[in-house]
Amino acid sequence: MVASQPDESMSQEALPLTDLANVIRSKNAGPLCFTVDLFFSNSQAYARAAQSEALQINSVAACYGLMASQVRRFELPHIFAIKLSMPRTVCAGNPGDGDLYGAQQHAPLLSLML
Repeated sequence: MVASQPDESMSQEALPLTDLANVIRSKNAGPLCFTVDLFFSNSQAYARAAQSEALQINSVAACYGLMASQVRRFELPHIFAIKLSMPRTVCAGNPGDGDLYGAQQHAPLLSLML
């Protein structure tokens, strides 16, 4: 009799996104939107992130206080990357904009566990 192997994806402990992604960055995608780029160093880290509930559209929308319909997610498995695009709360450069270039918009994702 062969002992069954536990499903690796089910038995994995949660890891911080910051441990799995080697690049986490954000930038403007025009004056009204920003994009978050997540790059992973290998297919295993990418697959784990792509399948994680924490990086699904509903979860990302909740992190930013948006509706799921406002978040777009692009999977780029050939380069081990996930791109997220969503609207800015304030138009870039308008009064009240504390991040003119959108370079700090990835911060809500830094504490995610995958």
